Amino acid sequence: MNVPADLHYTNDHEWIRINGNIATVGISDFAQSELGDIVFVEIETLGEQLEKGQVFGTIEAVKTVSDLFMPVSGKVLQINDKINESPDLINKEPYGEGWLISVEVDDPGQVQELLDAAAYKGLISA
Repeated sequence: MNVPADLHYTNDHEWIRINGNIATVGISDFAQSELGDIVFVEIETLGEQLEKGQVFGTIEAVKTVSDLFMPVSGKVLQINDKINESPDLINKEPYGEGWLISVEVDDPGQVQELLDAAAYKGLISA
């Protein structure tokens, strides 16, 4: 299972990459493999201010529909348009072209409350 060391993770299997006060958010390789073939992503929170833990969208796979949770509080700045046309990018490149949203982070300190790669590996192997 691919768990890049430069990312932080949530217990709900979202990942976050921080660059200054802007974060990119997606779902982990583990999450996409558990979901199976992803067929649709619905994110209608563009421009919204959301709190850590709030739902920012849903992801639909052949087997199930799952909520997507904000790893940190902030404003949704961008939605990855590529996943609307090709939701399978999340299966193919969960840490690359398959990212979901970018967020202006309210409190970068919240990132320290998330799991690092080692802790996340422990979570998914338990």
